[in-house]
Amino acid sequence: MKLHNVRVHRSEETLARQDQLAWKIADVAADPVDVDGDVTDMVINRVIDNAAVAAASLTRRPVVSARSQALAHRLPVAQLEELTSTSAHPQDGATVFGEASDVRVSPEWAAWANGVAVRELDYHDTFLAAEYSHPGDNIPPIVAVAQHAGRAFGLTGRDVVRAIATGYEIQIDLARAISLHKHKIDHVAHLGPSAAAGIGTLLGLPPEVIFQAVGQALHTTTATRQSRKGEISSWKAHAPAFAGKMAVEAIDRAMRGETSPTPIYEGEDGVIAWLLDGPSASYDVPLPEPGEPKRAILDSYTKEHSAEYQAQAWIDLARKLHREHPAVADPSRVESILIHTSHHTHYVIGSGANDPQKYDPTASRETLDHSIPYIFTVALQDGRWHHAESYLPTRAARPDTVALWGKVRTTEDLEWTRRYHSTDPAEKAFGGRVEIRMADGSTITDEIAVADAHPLGARPFARADYVAKFRTLAADVLEEAEIERFLDVAERLPQLTAAELGGLTITARHGVLSSVAAPKGLF
Repeated sequence: MKLHNVRVHRSEETLARQDQLAWKIADVAADPVDVDGDVTDMVINRVIDNAAVAAASLTRRPVVSARSQALAHRLPVAQLEELTSTSAHPQDGATVFGEASDVRVSPEWAAWANGVAVRELDYHDTFLAAEYSHPGDNIPPIVAVAQHAGRAFGLTGRDVVRAIATGYEIQIDLARAISLHKHKIDHVAHLGPSAAAGIGTLLGLPPEVIFQAVGQALHTTTATRQSRKGEISSWKAHAPAFAGKMAVEAIDRAMRGETSPTPIYEGEDGVIAWLLDGPSASYDVPLPEPGEPKRAILDSYTKEHSAEYQAQAWIDLARKLHREHPAVADPSRVESILIHTSHHTHYVIGSGANDPQKYDPTASRETLDHSIPYIFTVALQDGRWHHAESYLPTRAARPDTVALWGKVRTTEDLEWTRRYHSTDPAEKAFGGRVEIRMADGSTITDEIAVADAHPLGARPFARADYVAKFRTLAADVLEEAEIERFLDVAERLPQLTAAELGGLTITARHGVLSSVAAPKGLF
């Protein structure tokens, strides 16, 4: 890896394109380096993981809404047949999660619908460093473009693997170096450029085109973090899907010769100068050297539980305490619960956020899955975590839960903050220590560094766990034959032909989608 120093340049300073971060990202994307075997295996795992959480969300309102929008931009069968038979550059459209594989829509809308389905339950992979990220959000736009342009560009599953490896690499490398949340900018500002870079890799585009697309994607996906503050709305799931959609459109425009604001990162009126650390800012962004394999996906981690990633370890610890100390589930026997944790956990999803909604039993699901006090309380009482039942309004409103919930507070512990930011994988941690004062005067303390499913956790996720997660979440919405079909296609990803890329989708069993009315809008 090479560190690239990135700083703001005044307009009178000449910063060559090749010295701009967007160009360096484009160079990485254009590098035809092969993908290592362990990285390929992890890409397959994450394709399965995305499909799992998408299956579980097919009938949820934001997903139904996004899907209905996508279906308003479908490619008619007659048009597809005409393109197939007469066009020198056949364009096949992209699939939509839940629909039959022969239902095809414009790829930017497939990226939108499938991105919302993947993100709705906050249940897929994560990487945390200077910034937060869910790098699995790169997969929907990349697969959508691959399905749409597969035959025109002679793509195979190997190209999809290479593209996904690029998307992960760029988003994770940006997240290692550049904090967005510190300036209240939403983390998807790293996703727009990474998805554009991944699509550039997929299509084998030259650095100049990818450079323009990266700049456009960044420019159109910078927004405030209010989407993850206070009463969190359904836009939390839509924001990364929007970034993926913008990346597809940016690539399309760049391929047509359109250009982007330049220099987008380093300019006097650019992103760094006005949205991030300001005119005196300086960042060291790590990127692979030419010919160096893209391996960042191996530094990311998925979720066993449907909740904010910093909650994963706390759910596991709460389950342990439930088994070992049943009394902690009874609010009448607990005086207080104090969670000592990192700066991020305390100030973003803990009591340090000063969001009263994090203690509100009528709060939205999106708000509750960003509330450590709520999550720890329910896991402590139930000894488990369920992606749907743990968030039910009736569950949140249970009087004994509300009583115990109100006794949970978080506080920043500098040592856990240091470990959170450590670059040593063996030391990096996302947990902390809990101190439970009982009404009888006794104290129960315990701690956890990483979630059980983390690569260094008690039960690291492997292929069998990803497959089991998919089978569990898909069981109620997909036929068994469809479950087996998808797993077969996903596990053969590197060998897929262009014609087989359309199989990277899931079709709901009869009646599942029609059980929920689609909302009406403009389209």
